[in-house]
Amino acid sequence: MAIPDSELILNKDGSIYHLNLLPDHISDTIITVGDPDRVPSVSQHFDSIETVIQKREFVTHVGYYRGKRLTVISTGMGTDNIDILLNELDALVNIDFVTREPRSLEERINLRIIRVGTSGALQADIPVGSHLVTEHAVGLDSLMQFYPLVETGLEVEVAREIQQSLQLDYRPYCVRGSDLLREQLGAGMIAGNTLTCPGFYGPQGRVLRLDLRLPTLIQQFQQFRHQSAEGEFRLTNFEMETAGYYALGRMLGHEVVSLNAIVANRASGEFATNSEAVINDLIAKTLARV
Repeated sequence: MAIPDSELILNKDGSIYHLNLLPDHISDTIITVGDPDRVPSVSQHFDSIETVIQKREFVTHVGYYRGKRLTVISTGMGTDNIDILLNELDALVNIDFVTREPRSLEERINLRIIRVGTSGALQADIPVGSHLVTEHAVGLDSLMQFYPLVETGLEVEVAREIQQSLQLDYRPYCVRGSDLLREQLGAGMIAGNTLTCPGFYGPQGRVLRLDLRLPTLIQQFQQFRHQSAEGEFRLTNFEMETAGYYALGRMLGHEVVSLNAIVANRASGEFATNSEAVINDLIAKTLARV
């Protein structure tokens, strides 16, 4: 059944609405960064660049690295942008733009999406300057209030306990990322569980001129523990996108992993003086392993 114009919005040149991309513009392996200015920090390592496209905060470079075709694209901040990104990337490979019909199950393409971003540590034993690969992501945002995400028993338990701990009116969501990509790309990195917050200040416990509704928010994040047969679950770091990636990736059938450059530690109050070096090291490591 054809998808209406109001749902699948295409530009005059036939490209997808926000990303401004055509199906031929992307590869099956996609590296994402939050900051548009960081896209060249990735593509500068490419042997050649074939495509450069920009619309709003979405900057895309497509090229070759050691003979492999790669896409790097910026997303901006927040899971609202990840909602746009994941849905439009999936549409590029799994919807026929001529007939406007989804491809059959046998024809569907599974993308490999690798988030390379900055993050703040919640625990004192995760040093500034380290790299962390996310096993589970917990979303405090409301994105999954609008999608039929199916969670495992452990994921439901963790989300419910965090809801009770923070006295939230809604249940957060918890999602495990790609085991395949985590094993391929995360060797030697700290494995952790990332908290995705719907903001940088209050939702991450920062106080400038506004007080917090939960004055002990950071301490509650740090002290959270869930015991299960799989071991102890704790929150290791936080940022603003990973849970959206993992949830949408699961529902759409794509392999997704989040790699985090730890540039701050909220337990010790540290911030990296060489934050760009920390993220650039992670970019180089990711490209070598892809």
